[in-house]
Amino acid sequence: MRRTTGGRIRSNRTPIALATGLLLVLSACSGSAAGGDDKGKGRDTVARIGLLTPATGPYAAVGEDTRAGLELYRDTHGGKLGGLKAEVVVRDEGAGPPTAVPAATELVKQHNVLAVTGVVSGGSVAGILPLLADNHTALMGVAGRPEFPDPKLTAHVWSFNTQSYEAGAAAGPWIKEHVTGPVYAIGPDYQGGWDQLKGFTESFTRAGGTLANPDGKTVFTPFPGTQNFLPYLNKIAQSGAKAVYAFYAGTAAVDFVKQYKMSEAAKLPLYGSGPLTEGRQLDAQADAAAGITTFATYGADLDNPANRAFVAAWQERHPDRTPTIYAVAAWDIARSLDTAIAAVRADRKPLTPEAVNAALSKVGQIDSPRGVMQLNPATHSPVQQWYRFEVRTDGPKRANVAVEQLAVLGG
Repeated sequence: MRRTTGGRIRSNRTPIALATGLLLVLSACSGSAAGGDDKGKGRDTVARIGLLTPATGPYAAVGEDTRAGLELYRDTHGGKLGGLKAEVVVRDEGAGPPTAVPAATELVKQHNVLAVTGVVSGGSVAGILPLLADNHTALMGVAGRPEFPDPKLTAHVWSFNTQSYEAGAAAGPWIKEHVTGPVYAIGPDYQGGWDQLKGFTESFTRAGGTLANPDGKTVFTPFPGTQNFLPYLNKIAQSGAKAVYAFYAGTAAVDFVKQYKMSEAAKLPLYGSGPLTEGRQLDAQADAAAGITTFATYGADLDNPANRAFVAAWQERHPDRTPTIYAVAAWDIARSLDTAIAAVRADRKPLTPEAVNAALSKVGQIDSPRGVMQLNPATHSPVQQWYRFEVRTDGPKRANVAVEQLAVLGG
């Protein structure tokens, strides 16, 4: 592990190279040169991808970034994926299964999409997975996801963000090493919050840390109804905690951070996973976010060629906002589909969701803006570098600045 005390750090291929020694050696093929002539063979001429993502609610910004990242890759690659004109069919995920399941059914049954991407809610994922598995359609997720014990389901899930517990797993040992005394854990009461905080509490206590929470159990706030966090924060201030670890995202992250700054807990260091201060959340939090430390796999300041090119393209189209891991995950999804569709066509196989799902296992290493990564062939989640970020002043505004490389997780 390489540590720094300030400034930016460069993405390093060495940890990924070491980690991928544990994986199968997968061959990579170029997605920009689809092989074969499809004339007269009845082959598809359009690559249709389903994008199921929230249009309103606390995670609407995640939906916007996901769509932007997917379309940015397509539009900067000639409007094609795998040599075919690419069409993105967008549907609203809504707040969970009641809206996500019928929308996914439409994408699969009526639009015959080659894959479904997006999907933020863990409940939505659980609701649509049986449908996708029965139709051999890949779900290419942009958000953290829980583990799925059913091999049939795992075979059709490809996570391009993280396993939900990994941010906490990366944070726990570091926080134990750098905080003297108990740490208070808090997050939202739903699947993503449970998984995120479980990763932290298990790794932190395994390293010898003690929770400041009553009875040593994480405090979960009602979701999505909690907007006033001050009663919780005042209890934290009285708990004897020496620091706080939190997972919140979207509008809840803005409310939590702003109120944290105004509360009696403000004197305590605040740590969290990347979404706590990411993207437009950070812009809205402004000075209240200063000094917060997060643990994540991507920040817009990462210094590698792929990220520099990605950020330049992003800023040309979206000069008003900073790219997030959701945008990067969507970019990497489009790149992987580009490769997978091209591989199916090069083999002169029928272009079906099942064929695309199978081809995803052979994509191999991805030169992602976050650094070189590779999907674990067993779990279908990324093997990737984790970083510690600090919110610092960067030019005219605040930014998440990468200051330290941590573990490679996902293997």
